[in-house]
Amino acid sequence: MKKLLNDPADLGTDSLRGFGAAHADLVRVNLDPNYVVRADAPVQGKVGVLSGGGAGHEPMHGGFVGMGMLDVACPGEIFTSPTPDQMYEATKAVDGGAGVLHIVKNYTGDVLNFEMAADLARTDGIEVSAVVTNDDVAVQDSLFTAGRRGVGVTVLAEKIVGAAAEEGRDLAAVTEICERVNAQGRSMGMALTSCTVPAAGKPTFELGEDEMEIGIGIHGEPGRERRKLASAREVVEMLATPIVEDLPFSSGDEVLAFVNGMGGTPQIELYLVYHELATLLEGRGITITRNLVGSYITSLEMAGCSITLLKLDDELTRLWDAPVRTAGLRWGA
Repeated sequence: MKKLLNDPADLGTDSLRGFGAAHADLVRVNLDPNYVVRADAPVQGKVGVLSGGGAGHEPMHGGFVGMGMLDVACPGEIFTSPTPDQMYEATKAVDGGAGVLHIVKNYTGDVLNFEMAADLARTDGIEVSAVVTNDDVAVQDSLFTAGRRGVGVTVLAEKIVGAAAEEGRDLAAVTEICERVNAQGRSMGMALTSCTVPAAGKPTFELGEDEMEIGIGIHGEPGRERRKLASAREVVEMLATPIVEDLPFSSGDEVLAFVNGMGGTPQIELYLVYHELATLLEGRGITITRNLVGSYITSLEMAGCSITLLKLDDELTRLWDAPVRTAGLRWGA
């Protein structure tokens, strides 16, 4: 295992210390328990927006804490859910009197622990709502979930919902926006290589030099099938067709197209994937009006990519365009 490490057991905490030092103008880092909170929290009268999950998916979620996106993020150990006490303390840290929305990826541990944290917060009189994202069309159940996994739509929801909260909307309205984004988005991913969790010290799974996994999850969960390596055009066809046909997306739709790197894929390949995706969608009469290309929801150093499509309406488009200032996304501010 070749990684930049001191002690694998300290990687998460040491990384948080570095993140806090690098972005002290945006966030504060709390280490007991671990969470990353926007520097000016709590914002009185504003709905707090919280998300979280296992570490190893950076920049999600801590990289999306700041004005116009998340108020606080809870990182667990690598690929391990944060604990209820983390989420409970984080919820209290961003309660400005208007309630707190939990955005939860559909992984069993995350869902259960978020539910426990919400119950604890409610006993303190904090109003809490939750939306579970489940946009992955690859498999109905996985090693980590009952039902579809929550993947790329989570990033888009955090941006759009964060903008709605920044406008001063109430908790019910912010929750409705999050539910709409989740309902109108679909994703699917693939892997060219495994990643290595430092504590394990070996690849999570084995792939031959001429093989790829289609429909992979963000923790190395098995996908739909293992196939021989194909061209980027063929890979996009394998990922985008199930996405388009699932919602379904139709001719005349306007979408946000999100091409995401899994951590070990260079940007030049991601833009190639985007070109192929744009060509495929154009052939189906679907118009890309917004896009995001880069590594935003990763699996350590795994090579591969995922595609997410979100059907846009005027309101979601305006909220996507609203100013955001975080370590991982920044425009208009």
